[in-house]
Amino acid sequence: MPRQLRIDYPGAIHHVMSRGDRRENIYEDDVDRQDFLKTLAETCQKTDWQVDAYCLMTNHFHLVLETPNANLVEGMHWLLSTYTIRLNRRHETPGHVFSGRYKALVVEGDGGGYLKTVCDYVHLNPVRAHLLRPEERLLSYPWSSLGWYLAAPGHRPGWLRVDRLLGEHGIGQDTAEGRLEFERRMEERRIAEVDDETLKGLRRGWCLGSADFRQQMLKAIEKVEGENVSGGLRQETAMNKGDRIVAEELKRLQWTEQELKLRRKSDPGKLRIAARLRRETILSLKSIAKRVGLGSAKSANAKLHLWMQANRKPAGVGAETKNGKNHAEKTTQTKA
Repeated sequence: MPRQLRIDYPGAIHHVMSRGDRRENIYEDDVDRQDFLKTLAETCQKTDWQVDAYCLMTNHFHLVLETPNANLVEGMHWLLSTYTIRLNRRHETPGHVFSGRYKALVVEGDGGGYLKTVCDYVHLNPVRAHLLRPEERLLSYPWSSLGWYLAAPGHRPGWLRVDRLLGEHGIGQDTAEGRLEFERRMEERRIAEVDDETLKGLRRGWCLGSADFRQQMLKAIEKVEGENVSGGLRQETAMNKGDRIVAEELKRLQWTEQELKLRRKSDPGKLRIAARLRRETILSLKSIAKRVGLGSAKSANAKLHLWMQANRKPAGVGAETKNGKNHAEKTTQTKA
């Protein structure tokens, strides 16, 4: 299986989650939890990370953090490996503590409420795990950053940043009144219905943000070798690139999307677009046929094969064919 791509850049915000090996506990007691937070503080000192939210559960943890120096991978390696060594030494046990690779979802932090969504999700984890009784305040759970949000600034750790989340909750001042208002809003969120699609995106997605932000991330991913991109992310990246290629070709041909759909399946312009998609993306023939309007994959394969054979440049011939038209962008070789 290909590894999930790590997206990082200066100022990126990430929602990071890591589970215990075989879903076993990563903390045996409160001393372990204190050791983890101490190790996190050291990591922030080494990397300049700014943490917006955290929550330590029994067999996993959540972090929402910014990487000013684009060093998520290096920082997570130090955090996980150092905590593993310390835990094993304390309990005199060998072996792995964490399972496989941690999950990291890149989050848009420039307004839009996306940071609020992910931080609230992290702070409400104890409620979803039924670790709090209905009558207990969220503040009663001691192993999340929520308690620090309700503390005065002088009592908070220096690596915890609260202004962004308070701002997304509409709280402009870090005052006693503002902190009480934040707690009130979180208690309201506790009993509010949660959108299943939002939860699904947080748990299984790779990006949380606006359509424009997602497009920016997809364009950045295209610069990475394809084998480093996995599953649905790889397919989404290919579709995004494919749409851009189609838009370029439609502009060149002076066609609209509607004209593309209405033209016959054997139209040379359609086949040229399909050939470029075949050559420059990892889209399947079925996806290309559907996008361009070539009918079934089998029919598209036959038409495309004939077109590519007819438009192959003979050896030694430059950018012009016998018809005198410029085909510099056409492929010089067919693919099976």
